[in-house]
Order: sequence, then C-alpha cells, then structure tokens
Amino acid sequence: MRKIIAYPLSVIYFLFFGLTLVVFHPIQWICFNVFGYKAHKKSVDYLQFFLMRCVNLLGSTHKFINPYPLDNSQPVLIVSNHQSMADIPPLMWYFRKHHVKFVSKKELGKGLPSVSYNLRHGGSVLIDRKNPRQAIVAIRKFADYIETTNRAAVIFPEGTRSRDGQPKPFHTKGLETLIKYVPSAIIIPVTINNSWKNLRYGKFPMGIGNNITFTAHKPVKPSDFDSTEALLNHIETTIKNSIKI
Repeated sequence: MRKIIAYPLSVIYFLFFGLTLVVFHPIQWICFNVFGYKAHKKSVDYLQFFLMRCVNLLGSTHKFINPYPLDNSQPVLIVSNHQSMADIPPLMWYFRKHHVKFVSKKELGKGLPSVSYNLRHGGSVLIDRKNPRQAIVAIRKFADYIETTNRAAVIFPEGTRSRDGQPKPFHTKGLETLIKYVPSAIIIPVTINNSWKNLRYGKFPMGIGNNITFTAHKPVKPSDFDSTEALLNHIETTIKNSIKI
C-alpha cells in the first residue's frame, strides 16, 4: 500500500521539483550577472528552501540537530556521510550563514538547471574523480578560497552515495588536502540518517514518509589532535557511530 501511494505523490514531487529548478535558473542568472554574489547567494538559499518543500510533498520531514553555536568569522569544513541528493539542500539551508560550497564531481557541472549553474558560479569546485592529480590541485585552490573568505566547504568522503544507508569506506585524500590548506578551519562532522529511503524503490516511485535527520556533532580543530590520522579517525568514527539503519 505504501508503494502504491508513492506513485501519485512522486508525480507531484517531480512536477514541483522540476518547476523549482527551471524557475530558479533564470533567477540565479539575473542575480549573479546583474546584482553580484550576495544576490546570487540569496537566490540559492531560497532555492534550497523550496527544494526541501518539494520533499515535504512526499510526506517526508527534515530535522536538523546542532546544539553547538558557531560564528561565521572563521572557515568551516563540514564532513558528512552521503545517502542521496536530498542531503544537499538541507545542508545548504541550515548552514546558509556560512556560505556553503561543495566539492562535487564534474559531471554535475552541466545539464541540471539551477544546480549546475550554482556549482559553476557559486564558489564550489568540480573535480574529475578519474584524474586524482587534477582533483587534488582543484581542491587545493578551493581550500585557499575557503581560507581567505571564511566560508564553509562540504565534503562527502565516501565519494558516492550509500544506496542502503550502510556507510562506505572514507576516501580521505581530498579531506586531508582541505585540512592542510585551511589551517584555521573548524571541522563539523555531520551524520545524515534516512535520506537514502527517498530512493528505496529506485528512481521511481520515490520513498515516502521519511524522517530525514541531520546531526551536527561537536566541532573540532586539527590542533586538538596529535596527528592528521587521529583527526581523520575521529571524524569517521563520530559520523558512522550515529548512522541508524
């Protein structure tokens, strides 16, 4: 019965999801080219808000848990597990005052209204996962940008989405590069739960009635640890220990 109900709700979801992307694409273009970065950033914030409302049409909810106050006078590295594309709008919305940017695969830099435009022009970095050398060079330049502007970088060390919620091994080279070249950053481990259930049936119909949660753990500094390896182990353990299947 749940899957049957998912079909009409999914049609409604995709209608509003596509409409949101199409409407915000020219809005982004105008904001960026006419009014500059601040206006473009504001348009991207509201894009995320409406994308989250599209997920609500599936009977799903978002809950963000962050008991740790954080100012925006320093760069931030947000490190998270990755379960679906639905992970991204809430991270951008709830951390919006930190001007969230992403380390993303280059394939997402074209073909997706609104999403591709923001990745190309909003300060994120696109990497070729088949070319590690290019990826590291690009991440290093991105790190310099985050350090200089006191903004936030989101990285998913698993590299690809978990289809069943089970965490994948962390590939930490990109994260190590960010830590090295954003030395003043505060690092926030984040655990995402239940986002994968949006795709429990595949691409269609969408999963419905999911309580998607984002838990921000206690921020840490590289200087709190004796070695980068100890820091990476702490981040990975903290995130994975809170994943609920």
